[in-house]
Amino acid sequence: MNIKDLIPQREPFLFIDKIIDMTDANITVEYTFNSSLEFFKGHFPANPIVPGVILNEHCFQSGAALIASKSSEGIGNKLAVVSRITNAKFKNIVRPNEKITTTTELVETLANAAYFKSTVKVDHKKVLTIDFACTLVEEQ
Repeated sequence: MNIKDLIPQREPFLFIDKIIDMTDANITVEYTFNSSLEFFKGHFPANPIVPGVILNEHCFQSGAALIASKSSEGIGNKLAVVSRITNAKFKNIVRPNEKITTTTELVETLANAAYFKSTVKVDHKKVLTIDFACTLVEEQ
C-alpha cells in the first residue's frame, strides 16, 4: 500500500518511504534520512543528526497510517491529530543516510481517541520508544 493513499503529509514533511507490514493492530514502516534534507544544514552542521522532533513525527505518521487503514471500523475516515506524548525515550542518534525501521502498535481506541506505542530502530538497535495518543477528528 502507498503511504500517500493513507495520510495527508507530503514532501518535505513526509517521513515514511515504505510500509513493510501492516495488521489490524500494528504497522512497520521504513524511512531513510537522505543527507540532502534541509534540517541537516542547521541541526549541528559539523555533526548532523536527525532532530528528535522529526523522529517523533515519523512515529505519528505511522500511527496515522494505521488508523487510516481501518475504514471498515468507521475510524479510517478521520484525521489523527496528536494530543499527548508520554514516555519518549531517546536511546541512540540517527545520522544522515541511515534507514530507520519503526513498528507502531495501536494499543486501544476509545471514543474519539487512539493510543499508540512506537519503537524506532537503526540496524536492529533501538533509537526511540514513545507512547502517544491522537484525537480522531472529522476531515474537512
